[in-house]
Amino acid sequence: MADFKSREIEFDCRFFLGDRPCVWHKREGVLCKCRYFDRIEQRILIVKLDAMGDVLRTTALLPPLVQQNPSAAITWITRPESTSLLHKNPYVSEVIPYGPDALVHLQSREFDRVINLDAGKISAALASAARSTRKDGYILDSRGVVAPTNAAARRWLEMGVFDDLKRAGTQTYQDMMASILNLTGLKHHYVFELAPEEIAAGREHLKSIGVRLDSPVIGLNTGGGGRWPLKQWRSEGYIELVERLSKILPVQFVLLAGPAERDRNERLKQATSVPLLDSGNDNPVRHFAALVAHCDLVITGDTLAMHIALALGRRIVVLFGPTSAPEIELYGLGEKVVPDMPCLSCYKTMCDFVPNCMDLISVESVQAAALHQLQLKQT
Repeated sequence: MADFKSREIEFDCRFFLGDRPCVWHKREGVLCKCRYFDRIEQRILIVKLDAMGDVLRTTALLPPLVQQNPSAAITWITRPESTSLLHKNPYVSEVIPYGPDALVHLQSREFDRVINLDAGKISAALASAARSTRKDGYILDSRGVVAPTNAAARRWLEMGVFDDLKRAGTQTYQDMMASILNLTGLKHHYVFELAPEEIAAGREHLKSIGVRLDSPVIGLNTGGGGRWPLKQWRSEGYIELVERLSKILPVQFVLLAGPAERDRNERLKQATSVPLLDSGNDNPVRHFAALVAHCDLVITGDTLAMHIALALGRRIVVLFGPTSAPEIELYGLGEKVVPDMPCLSCYKTMCDFVPNCMDLISVESVQAAALHQLQLKQT
């Protein structure tokens, strides 16, 4: 021990890990302070616990946030099932699963800024517990009430509370969140990247079920998610659609779904002579995304698959009913099919109207949108 000589450690370097060597020391053997040194001057915490699709679309705010704060290190707390959506995100320094680990971090650390865009009480409580002099979005006050931190957050909160304001909304989710964070006017886009080996695994999976990647592939995401079953289109619509499209173009149809759609997709396969190639119902989310990455077009409701397709730059046709079509930013990658009904954006899980909004979406309208998007894909 007498010969021990302390080395300099750059604790504020973006690449410092603490419990193991940094990536550049492992690759090149460099020591602090090396040419890769990148000082962190601001530490930002993002709390986002909502549905996986909401987590993914919120990544669109990272580019403008980092543009505004180039020396910031971003820590993101989310539910365990959503952590893979942030895997290798170049804008996020640290992902902490919601649970005991997150609470320990909040007790021990200080942040320069805390961002919580969820109006749920748990998310707001985490934002309140975090030690910071600046908090944007929502906190939980001493009465146990979710409170907005600025006027823009107040407007979004009101839209969540009053149906008439929700239906009257015209801005996208990303633009509204940007206004809460004072990022208005800065360009935003989804941030979600698959590794080459993940893309290759998706390609091999599709080939194993009979997909020919030299011909157009249409992904059909037939479900609506567990929370909003009303978001799914009627089975008869999908059956008629694939039969019509197969007579016009040499396209292949791949079923994209989760466990909840297993029985539904089996019924679809049995109800038509058009081959519906089933990619399975138990794919981990990143492998599911790798399947989507090979689709020329994805037809879906307002679901996680929609957000994944947009994040991967796929052409898309989205069918809307109980959720807000204006809030979804398509980034020029597709089109929305919305029925003519005054009660849209009701966010109900069940409906008394017969036919309901999703039943009113015509096969002709979806077909026209699909053909248009496939034509754009080829140009």
